Amino acid sequence: MSIVKINALTVPAEQREVLERRFASRAGAVEGSDGFEWFELLRPVEGTDQYLVYTRWRSEEDFQAWMEGPMKAAHQGGGAGGEGGGERPKPAASASTVWSFEVVQQAAPKKA
Repeated sequence: MSIVKINALTVPAEQREVLERRFASRAGAVEGSDGFEWFELLRPVEGTDQYLVYTRWRSEEDFQAWMEGPMKAAHQGGGAGGEGGGERPKPAASASTVWSFEVVQQAAPKKA
């Protein structure tokens, strides 16, 4: 079954709009990657300042290939999410932790 990677990003209130704008501008940056299955950016509603970046992959190897290829290139210089040319923008998040999970059970809505 699939694997899930959740990146918990600590984002100060004044940087929320910046973070969401950067993710919106990266549209399509991961969707064409081999083994990619799903992406969601989850905004906190109450009780935390952590956004969750949820991605699901066919395998750990597919995730690692994306990390070493397209993701690395995008974060090293003017890739998706960059604002303007030249200098790299300051990160919107003040901290980041990646959680890894294996999908062991799943369910979908029943069809009527």
